[in-house]
Amino acid sequence: MEVLNPRVRLVWVVGRLVSATLLGVVVVVAGRLVFEFPDWVGIAVGAVVFALGVVHAVFRYRIWRFEVRDDDLYLERGVLTRVNTVVPFVRVQHVDTQRGPVERAVGLSSVVVYTAGSRGADVSIPGLTPERADALQEQLRSLAIESEGDFDAV
Repeated sequence: MEVLNPRVRLVWVVGRLVSATLLGVVVVVAGRLVFEFPDWVGIAVGAVVFALGVVHAVFRYRIWRFEVRDDDLYLERGVLTRVNTVVPFVRVQHVDTQRGPVERAVGLSSVVVYTAGSRGADVSIPGLTPERADALQEQLRSLAIESEGDFDAV
């Protein structure tokens, strides 16, 4: 089983910081305009949400695993709800690599596997170095093409 690059925790924490800041601002504005409570309430809400986000990022990193097996891609993830996903290569439509601004800043990429079938069946593997993401993309693409040939032979 492969683990994610430890720098992915920073990407997740920055995301939580942005969310907590926006929530804090909304609570401050709502407190001033609607509820008439002091600004520190919004700041406290933002700080608590950020602290919980940091804890969540640490646990999320400890649990996230993936493995490229003979016939499928296997993923384990989830903090409160554990999710084990198996993606048969025969279901893979295409594979992308993505690099958002925070990922680029810390030198990471994500691989997104698009699958045939139900809506929302795509899976993403975050926290990979660009080299590992490119190699994984090529490996998954090759395995999907091989499995397509095996499926036609049956």
